[in-house]
Amino acid sequence: MVRIQEAKIHVEEILGSVVVPEAGGVDVFIGTTRNHANGKNVVALHYEAYVPMALEMMRGIEKELYRRWKIRAAAIVHRVGEVPVTEASVVIAVSADHRADAFAACRYAIDTLKKDVPIWKKEIFEDGEAWAENIEARFKIQDRSIGYES
Repeated sequence: MVRIQEAKIHVEEILGSVVVPEAGGVDVFIGTTRNHANGKNVVALHYEAYVPMALEMMRGIEKELYRRWKIRAAAIVHRVGEVPVTEASVVIAVSADHRADAFAACRYAIDTLKKDVPIWKKEIFEDGEAWAENIEARFKIQDRSIGYES
């Protein structure tokens, strides 16, 4: 399962999508909005995405998980729009026969998503807002728009 959504992410649904009888291990990463960044109080995060490309790249990450590890199921869900403090911005769940594959695949998925996928985060502070940098994803869009493959 790969999805980008505006609604609140329900972790139980994502977890339920990867739990299968054959799996002995399930690893879940939940990225939540914390109440501080850069020495300021955060009240929310706002995410924007280039959705068609982001979904394509997230599906590529999912395929790579199956290629590199012996996993049973994977789910990658990212939220766009405003995400209040303590709510999930991203949930990744992976099940495998053994924990090592589940851990490794889940770690790879979140690290690759944050580095490559065109999803941008704006931090909303009590006294203003600022976009967080995601230089790598910005360059990926530019490279693809002129025909380069990465």
